[in-house]
Amino acid sequence: MTPRISSRIAAIAESATLAVDAKAKALKAAGRPVIGFGAGEPDFPTPAYVVEAAAAATQVVANHRYTPTPGLPELRDAIVAKTKRDSNYVITADQVLVTNGGKQSVYQAFATIIDAGDEVLLPSPFWTTYPECIKLAGGKAVEIFADETQNYLVSVEQLEAARTPKTKALLFCSPSNPTGSVYSVEQVKAIGEWAVKNNIWIISDEIYEHLLYDGATAPSLPVLVPALADTCIIINGVAKTYAMTGWRVGWMIGPKDVIKAATNLQSHMTSNVSNVSQRAAIAALTGNLDAVHEMGVAFDRRRKLIVDLINEIPGFVCPTPQGAFYVYPSVKGVLGKTIRGKTPTTSAELATLILEEVEVAAVPGEAFGPSGYLRFSYATSDADIVEGIGRIKKLITEG
Repeated sequence: MTPRISSRIAAIAESATLAVDAKAKALKAAGRPVIGFGAGEPDFPTPAYVVEAAAAATQVVANHRYTPTPGLPELRDAIVAKTKRDSNYVITADQVLVTNGGKQSVYQAFATIIDAGDEVLLPSPFWTTYPECIKLAGGKAVEIFADETQNYLVSVEQLEAARTPKTKALLFCSPSNPTGSVYSVEQVKAIGEWAVKNNIWIISDEIYEHLLYDGATAPSLPVLVPALADTCIIINGVAKTYAMTGWRVGWMIGPKDVIKAATNLQSHMTSNVSNVSQRAAIAALTGNLDAVHEMGVAFDRRRKLIVDLINEIPGFVCPTPQGAFYVYPSVKGVLGKTIRGKTPTTSAELATLILEEVEVAAVPGEAFGPSGYLRFSYATSDADIVEGIGRIKKLITEG
């Protein structure tokens, strides 16, 4: 019998982070006191001036029509200016393609440069969407794991050991989802120079560029290694920086021929991004960063709070992240121990146990690479952090 679902689509796994978030929200809606650490989205409202710009845009008839696939000219110009302001990277508007969120940019980047059989080096732990997009493009993800002793940061030596004649690209993300780890300037430069030397493309996800702590920086790869500009695609968007996850505006920056090819693909997939959302993004990018800095102060406070609380749990080891809004503790010290009559041997089993027993939702390490870890998003209230991690500590320590 002919399969109803194509093998290509059947092989795609559901987003683990969205699945955990959906389960937590469903339990909450049913009246359960669930605390969710699953979703990677700021808990702040979109800044008022952005919302006002969107509201005004709904009254303009031109925004009710189709507009150019690569994005409104005003938005592409704003992205050019923002990229110069924030990264000191000078580009032109024809190097920009506006997409329906960062996820579409990730998919289109791989679809545009990867052929069947090409290998993509994928540092692990990784965001759940990366390997699925590589697979859809016909490529093979080659996972390179860096554990907590390396602060979850891969080395050039690891990359070189994984390189083969089939290696076409490297996925790079700093600050990282899921770990919050940030590569140093020296590490970024070394990786960029290695890629140029070996003629390897880099797809660089910069979506968390403004969420940095303790003096960390996130320089853009083509700025540190100018020779990389012709073989680098940058992914970015307004979702995390401006608390605009639901507005669905991202973009990709790259060589003109790659952007033109990706635009052709998008013209058949989705055409233009919602014009109202694009107008909102223009307001966000051309406005000041005051709201961004205010959110950053809150995230920094929560970061310190959650790290301290998690490290009080026996068997949990939580490095202090320097970026994003995630912590990624090792829970290997808990696995194999009996808790309320159950003995979890994987982080997936432990996450299920925690949700069922104390109604706290976290994402297991299996979603991002090897087992033995949990990801907690601290894009939630201080009170929820104290209560949620407190429940887990009580569960683990009750004997």
